[in-house]
Amino acid sequence: MKMSRIAALLVTALAFLCLTVVFAGFLAPYDVAQQNRKLAFAPPSVIHFADASGRIHLHPSVCALEDRPGAFGEYRENHLNCFPIQYLVRGTPYEVFGVVKSNLHLFGVAPQTKIFLMGTDSYGRDLFSRFLCGGQISLLAGLTATLLSLAVGALLGTLAGYFGGWLDASIMRGAELFLALPWLYFLFAARAFLPLSLSATGAFWLLIAVMSLVGWARPARLIRGVVLSSRERHYVLAARLFGGSDTYIMRRHILPETYSILLTQAVLLIPQYVLAEVTLSFLGLGVAEPTPTWGNMLSTLQKYSVLATYWWMLIPGLLLVPVFCGFVLLANELQPGRKARAA
Repeated sequence: MKMSRIAALLVTALAFLCLTVVFAGFLAPYDVAQQNRKLAFAPPSVIHFADASGRIHLHPSVCALEDRPGAFGEYRENHLNCFPIQYLVRGTPYEVFGVVKSNLHLFGVAPQTKIFLMGTDSYGRDLFSRFLCGGQISLLAGLTATLLSLAVGALLGTLAGYFGGWLDASIMRGAELFLALPWLYFLFAARAFLPLSLSATGAFWLLIAVMSLVGWARPARLIRGVVLSSRERHYVLAARLFGGSDTYIMRRHILPETYSILLTQAVLLIPQYVLAEVTLSFLGLGVAEPTPTWGNMLSTLQKYSVLATYWWMLIPGLLLVPVFCGFVLLANELQPGRKARAA
């Protein structure tokens, strides 16, 4: 399947996002759990290219923040106490893929001040670092749940379409049941029956299991339709006449016909599952603090005072909009027969 320029651009952008999340420890200047109680709800740092006297410098710098007397959560810059941004600095240790250990960070500043590209939360934790590292859990949940859903859907859809009969009827009735369920409310109900005091790892795998359980039905129905058509083609009949086993025919001739469906469904399911994780964590039913995810980062916005006063707390949510739009546009570009319909 030849990819259009728009699809190639979207794939490149999403691949860049994934690489950014994978190497979050290198790109993030601080540890996600590092608190700066004296800088709670600090605004995004202003990057200066000029010093206090007005002279322009090519090397950017940030100024130290000071509390405004008598005002909580309000700060002012001390322009006489500015420090240049340093690159490839040593800082808090982290792991890449859980194997490679390092303490090298892309950028940082002197210990006398802090750099917060997206501001801080109520504990003074850097939102930029937490957003990058939180994407590791949110995207991994979406990717893993998608793989499991597609694996189950491909298996059941292929079996239903190839063998037919009572097996087809049973699988399709089950698919109709799951399609009729409002999946978001089903997630709420499933999570409500389980203990709230789950570890971050336990909550993560629980989310994946529940999301995979409700997401297999639509891919299974689509794949069943492709298999029903493919099994009657001449080359499949010829392979059967030459003694090919059912397993060989499905692996060699049937499953390759479903690849485009699986790819399109994957691009559609990933943002749905990421949004499900964000929603559950936002409501306190997913991965809990202090482990960052995109959902629990937004949970602070449930307080009107935060929503109305600290505008930078909205930045993580606003950054998710182009991510979801990118997946939807890519799915539209990858739909089978799109070019034929456009012509």
